[in-house]
Amino acid sequence: MHPLTKSTPKALLEVAGQPFIFHQLAYLVEQGIENVILCVGYLGNLIEDAVGDGRRFGIQIRYSYDGDTLLGTAGAIKIAYRYLDENFFVLYGDSYLPIDYESVQGAYVIGKRPALMTVFRNLNNLDTSNVIFKNGELLKYDKERRSSDMEYIDYGLGVLSKAIINELPSDKFCDLAEVYRDLSVQRKLSGLEVFERFYEIGSPQGMRDTERFLKEKNRDIQ
Repeated sequence: MHPLTKSTPKALLEVAGQPFIFHQLAYLVEQGIENVILCVGYLGNLIEDAVGDGRRFGIQIRYSYDGDTLLGTAGAIKIAYRYLDENFFVLYGDSYLPIDYESVQGAYVIGKRPALMTVFRNLNNLDTSNVIFKNGELLKYDKERRSSDMEYIDYGLGVLSKAIINELPSDKFCDLAEVYRDLSVQRKLSGLEVFERFYEIGSPQGMRDTERFLKEKNRDIQ
C-alpha cells in the first residue's frame, strides 16, 4: 500500500469512512473481547494517539512497541509477554475477520493443543494456499514451501498458549509463520475450518473488497 503507508500506518488508512483499526476494534467489542494488546512499530505513536486507551470503543487497550530492533511478528508478541494471559487470540493489524470468537475458543479447548489456527478453503483464490487440512485435522502449514495438496490458507486468527511464547528467544528475529510451521510439524497445532472469507487491506484489491464489505455491513446495521 505504499506510498499511502509512508506517513500513515496501515491500521489508520481510511476504509468505509473511518480508520481501519476502528472497524476492527468495534467488531472485537461485538465479540465480547475486553482487552487488547496492540504490538506496534513504525509510526505506532500515531496509532496510540488515534485510538488511546480504548475507552471510546468500550475496550481496554495497551501498547507494546517493537523498539529499535525489529524482531518479527512472533518477536513482537514476545516483547508483549508481560501483558499476555495464559491463552490468547492473535490476529493481524491489516485483516478484518468476520468470525465467531467464542466458537474459536471452544475449538481450542477441545483440541487440547498449545495452538490453534483457523483455516479457509482457498484453492489459491484470495492468496496462495499454505495449509493441508483434511478430515478436520491440520496436517501441515508452511508459508515458504508450498505444495499442490495445500487447498487451505491461514485465515488470520489464531489462539496461542503463553508457554509457546515463553520458549521463543528474546533477541532473535522470529516470524509467527515460522512458529506455526514448527508447531504443525510437531503436531501441536490444531485447526478450525472457517467458511466466510477474510478481508484485508494489504493490497489495492483487498482494500476495495474490504471497503465494499464494511459499507454493506454498516448499511445493514443502520
